[in-house]
Amino acid sequence: MAIEKTDKIWHNGTLINWDEATIHVMSHVVHYGSSVFEGIRCYAPPSGPAIFRAHEHIQRLLDSAKVYRIDLPFTRDEIVQGMLETVGHNGVWPCYIRPIVLRGYGEAGVNPFKSPTEVYIINYPWGKYLGGEDEACEACVSSWTRLAPNTLPAMAKSGANYMNSQLIKMEAIVNGYAEGIALDTNGFVSEGSGENVFIVHHGKLITAPLGNSVLPGITRDSILQIARELNIPIAEQPIPREMLYICDECFFTGTAAEVTPIGAIDKIKVGQGGVGPITRTLQKEFYAIVRGETSDRYNWLTPVPVRSKQPVGV
Repeated sequence: MAIEKTDKIWHNGTLINWDEATIHVMSHVVHYGSSVFEGIRCYAPPSGPAIFRAHEHIQRLLDSAKVYRIDLPFTRDEIVQGMLETVGHNGVWPCYIRPIVLRGYGEAGVNPFKSPTEVYIINYPWGKYLGGEDEACEACVSSWTRLAPNTLPAMAKSGANYMNSQLIKMEAIVNGYAEGIALDTNGFVSEGSGENVFIVHHGKLITAPLGNSVLPGITRDSILQIARELNIPIAEQPIPREMLYICDECFFTGTAAEVTPIGAIDKIKVGQGGVGPITRTLQKEFYAIVRGETSDRYNWLTPVPVRSKQPVGV
């Protein structure tokens, strides 16, 4: 999906013009992938634009930076305020928000400590990622394995990790699938290229634990909260590959994917091949909250003070 330019980008506490948000080709991040980032949606409920789980996303950003020994000059609340300022100024919603922390232009070499830390916040229009709510996508089990323990930290959302994700995604696309599902180094289900995976088996909602090279997804956590409230049995447990084929339902969760049903894996139909009843129930409740159709009882939405809304082509 092409990037649609907006007016301003937040850089180290100041709004700058979109075209001025550039880095030098010798920036550390270009050569060594030294960045951590977040992907966050801003929804458009009737009460006005609101960022989904802003504080939880930015806490994960700070945690990712800590793992990579990146000292951030901003607090969680300051970065959240930066997101509100950016969306409010640009007047574009619903939208996707990308806070990114990167090692900039300093010294050559793997050692990152003398390269400055740069913090940017970008927002731009972005629609559905893997299809509509009623459209079940087709996935495959990837030949590429997710990150092994003590290689790259899977719980950190770093730019370097997404080279692995690109391999998973490209392989899926060239073979005619919308997405790939990676296994961990022990052969258990891990996650998609940019999504967590859930299955429903004999009435139980199951997802892989964080120890299976899984990013602690914010949408993943949201679905688990909803399921608990609805008294749907839950298990976080290792998932053998073959359970993908014999489960009753399967779906992806993520900021981009939101809640996307999976209709077939490796050309084997999942359940009836459409949106299963538990998936539908969780989808319906999730979208009702973020769209303002029901109460925000989990306090997931942070309202955005805005100037005026600009046209959005999504």
